[in-house]
Amino acid sequence: MIFVIKVKTSKEDRALELISSRAKKRNLQVYSLARPHGLKGYIFLEAENRETAEEAAYNIPYVKGIIGKTTTYKEIKNIIEPVLEEINIEKGDIVEMIGEHFKKEKAKVIRVDKSKGEVVVTLLSAIVPIPVTVKLDNVKVIRREKEDQTKESENETKSKTPENYEKSEVLMEDEY
Repeated sequence: MIFVIKVKTSKEDRALELISSRAKKRNLQVYSLARPHGLKGYIFLEAENRETAEEAAYNIPYVKGIIGKTTTYKEIKNIIEPVLEEINIEKGDIVEMIGEHFKKEKAKVIRVDKSKGEVVVTLLSAIVPIPVTVKLDNVKVIRREKEDQTKESENETKSKTPENYEKSEVLMEDEY
């Protein structure tokens, strides 16, 4: 049986450690504990029965209580199992910081390290360009350098078509 435990927001890791240590000390039948990434204020606890889950979480700091209804693995599978996403950030991209420290700041990508899951950027609003290393999940691409180049080349080719030359000549004749 899987139980959902409500905990104080941003104290999920600490509550998880306390519950785990109590379960080990008292030799409780707690099979697993999980704190899904992105789900704040909740921990999943798999135990033999409700009494065991209550004993593991009772009177622990940061724990608010156990939600009455049990859940199945199928219901929480998409929350617990990570989804592998294609890393689509390249050198020269303009990104927006969505992490804590530089939230809503715009930056230009200098280097991408996919193996570490990090990206090195320079803030556009900074007077002196200082490289800052941040995790890939703390940035969001807002403009691509290649897209900008293709748009510029399309605009150049449009302005050099014969139709546009005729229009500009007609305007020049009307002006005189």
